[in-house]
Amino acid sequence: MPIAHGQRIVEAGSPLRAARAAMVLLHGRGATAEDIMTIGSEVQMDGWAYLAPQAADNTWYPNPFTSPLEANEPYLTAALDTVTRVVERAETHVPAHRIVLLGFSQGACLALEWSARHARRYGAVIGLSGGLIGPQDTPRDYPGGFNATPIFLGCSDIDPHIPMQRVVESGEVLKRLGADVVVRFYPGMGHLVTIEELSAIRQVMAAV
Repeated sequence: MPIAHGQRIVEAGSPLRAARAAMVLLHGRGATAEDIMTIGSEVQMDGWAYLAPQAADNTWYPNPFTSPLEANEPYLTAALDTVTRVVERAETHVPAHRIVLLGFSQGACLALEWSARHARRYGAVIGLSGGLIGPQDTPRDYPGGFNATPIFLGCSDIDPHIPMQRVVESGEVLKRLGADVVVRFYPGMGHLVTIEELSAIRQVMAAV
């Protein structure tokens, strides 16, 4: 039986048909679209539409993001397909260079992996406590290029789920794909989103 994610999309802000920019938000493991939309509410700006799909059983894929890719199938492919559908929905009214993709934790991993596999110019990509998906030796020969898309990676230096080195390596891969990458580590922070990260997100959005 095929896995289906994103049957429900929570929307906020301006109606998509009237929006000048859009943000796609991807929640973490065990969370909901409403949970990630609390970040959307913290960075709400006039003229922006916010879309957050819901993962089946609140989880995009079952195993850690550093597991072999096949260990997370068919869930990972279904999750990536969901992001494609939501971005395509946003693009019916908003051009890609004014669409921001944001994820936290498992959602950040998904946002980064999806954007690397579909690299082109976006408004921005924001990965909060996440990295590219797959084990250490995963080939990172992604097609396409980001054409100077701003990408922000924020994480704790002691995050129990996200190794610092994976965040650094992800940033290097994304730079090779032509992104304008900023990596910031927050000393002693838990697995959460900080006020400093929210401020960085607002700055990225203002530039869009």
